[in-house]
Amino acid sequence: MIAALLGALQIAAASPALVVRDGQHTVRVPLVASANGPLLRVESLASMLQIAVHHDSSSYYTISVNGARLQVSTGVSVVRVGSDVRPLASAPVMAAGHLLVPLQLVSEIFPHVVPNTRWDADKGQLVLFTSLGDASNGLVQQAGAPAPSTRTVATRTEHPLPPIPPKRAGRRLVIVDAGHGGVDNGMTGPIGDGPKIREKDITLAVALKLGKRLRAHGIDVVYTRTTDTLIALDDRGRIANRAGGDLFISVHVNAANPNWKDPGAARGFETYFLAEAHTEDARRVEQMENESMRFEGGPAAVDKDDPLGFILSDMKQNEHLRESSELAETIQDHLAEMHPGPNRGVKQAGFRVLVTAYMPAVLVEIGFGTNPREAAFLSSPAKQNAIADAIAAGAMEYLQGYERRVAGAGAAATGPTP
Repeated sequence: MIAALLGALQIAAASPALVVRDGQHTVRVPLVASANGPLLRVESLASMLQIAVHHDSSSYYTISVNGARLQVSTGVSVVRVGSDVRPLASAPVMAAGHLLVPLQLVSEIFPHVVPNTRWDADKGQLVLFTSLGDASNGLVQQAGAPAPSTRTVATRTEHPLPPIPPKRAGRRLVIVDAGHGGVDNGMTGPIGDGPKIREKDITLAVALKLGKRLRAHGIDVVYTRTTDTLIALDDRGRIANRAGGDLFISVHVNAANPNWKDPGAARGFETYFLAEAHTEDARRVEQMENESMRFEGGPAAVDKDDPLGFILSDMKQNEHLRESSELAETIQDHLAEMHPGPNRGVKQAGFRVLVTAYMPAVLVEIGFGTNPREAAFLSSPAKQNAIADAIAAGAMEYLQGYERRVAGAGAAATGPTP
């Protein structure tokens, strides 16, 4: 708390306003100087947050922010959130009929209790995840449709997402997920010489190419993002479910463990499906990719008390595990035909991005960005096209096999025609 308070005081000293921004807007909220540190009017955040102040009784107030309820009392330096009581840098006060709260409430408390808020300590800004907007923003693409709009930003989980146009009758729909984005760069590399890359840029480039290849095969496509923006991990699966996706493919770039003997030499590609990680390396990759949650105001990784085991045993997920494994195998086989790195095989891990996608779902690590040769490979538009071609070919092979299995099961169920 002391560090957050010092940061808040530094912001107030450098600027008379608090900066609040989302994917499209930036506003400056005036601060009020006081002997105990900077204060702000709660209602001044209303242009960027769903916020309301209710006078409960006497000196007690309830602040509702994006569905979270914070209870404060003037003259008392604490805030209550449910049964949790947290200290404040200074007590809220009333001035000219308005409730003033310490800046520390926004910089320290909000990111932990208010959905889709994050404090950027480096810039001294409150960062918000904003809604996807209306259905015309181009997230959904059908085969032969024009390229999507470039307007996509992170979702607010407390609101229902906008309607997505239904896929065409008889057509398959694939959800293409570019890993990371926005403030979350993902891995950066390589180690040593070579073109400097950021995972979020490589994954977006490959994802857009993959979507184009799938559309060329007559597949409808939904992107979780089409620009450099952050989408919460759990929201990516929600987007897939709402769209009625048949497959979910998440594209990522791997990174070596810096504690390995020669981390810069690590190379290769691997494909994961959702299940409990069985190897130390799978757990390493799981932790690395789940760390994106720290940008969403949540824990950096799934802790031991997280109900992942329950989720994995849920029938909604369990029924797709075999199909996800099959999809991973076909994609891995096609990547092996073109990728210069070693085939690291099909693996399983508890990736948060796959947990909420109730369909066959895989996460593809297309290479090690920490390796100079693979960083150059992943940076090449021609090689990105080849990677997209291979993943699309694997998805198509899987879908064709699935159609045959479904047709065969239907014929077996009805029996021979008399």
